[in-house]
Amino acid sequence: MSDFEHVFEKPPEGAAADWTISQNWRAYTEVEHDTWDTLYARQMEILPGRASNAFMKGLQALDLNTGGIPDFAVLNPKLKALTGWTVVCVPGLVPDDVFFDHLANRRFPSGQFIRKPDQLDYLQEPDIFHDVFGHVPMLTDPDFADYMQAYGKGGQRAQSLGMLKNLARLYWYTVEFGLMDEGDGLRIYGAGIVSSATESVFSLEDASPNRIAFDLERIMRTDYRIDDFQQVYFVIPSIEALNDATLEDFGPIYDRLKGASDIGIETILPYDRVITQGTQAYAHKGGRFAA
Repeated sequence: MSDFEHVFEKPPEGAAADWTISQNWRAYTEVEHDTWDTLYARQMEILPGRASNAFMKGLQALDLNTGGIPDFAVLNPKLKALTGWTVVCVPGLVPDDVFFDHLANRRFPSGQFIRKPDQLDYLQEPDIFHDVFGHVPMLTDPDFADYMQAYGKGGQRAQSLGMLKNLARLYWYTVEFGLMDEGDGLRIYGAGIVSSATESVFSLEDASPNRIAFDLERIMRTDYRIDDFQQVYFVIPSIEALNDATLEDFGPIYDRLKGASDIGIETILPYDRVITQGTQAYAHKGGRFAA
């Protein structure tokens, strides 16, 4: 059963046409601020040595540990000065077209609410900790900032072509649950991992999931699940390489995908390259990342 509470059929009262609302930072309670601090401290015990350099640098640049939930009025000038992005507040999940429009214009929509103290270990819907702690540090990286804007523009096209399911898988396996090979080991850059204490460890150290070298079309055919740890992660060698592989025209790819079957999360294909800790960086060749 879904525990999504912040879902609306239309912008709720007080929201603008683009679904944005005031953060109303002064209305957060002491308990809510303490929840942020608890989550932040817990992740900082886990992420050094596991999170990507880009994420850790972004976290430092934005200084999200000033005590309690960040005030967007303080956060946004720092972020905008670095990459031109801002964070906008929304009441919960927004429609796809609204989401894509925000990304295409370098605005990242964040939920206004934070999870309850008894939901520290798992929350199915994204809250402000997932959105800001998990996503926003990566937006300080110029290459990743460009990737996110391009994804927003690509989402608008995919929606018009009926290929949104396939493009959503790319977001899932990169922005939310992506791993990166930094040469001396795998690191996390996906927001769904870095904002989760348990999956931060599981994604890198558990023997059960498959970790596969990035392949654009393979990802866009691969199912995913939202109610458990991932059983497959895709590994990029760098953010620049991710950009290189996804800046091509997706039209021919969509044409091929229309006749292709979906791939199960547990499947290993003959051409998959399984990545393990310590694997050396691999070179970009012909739209794929090959050894």
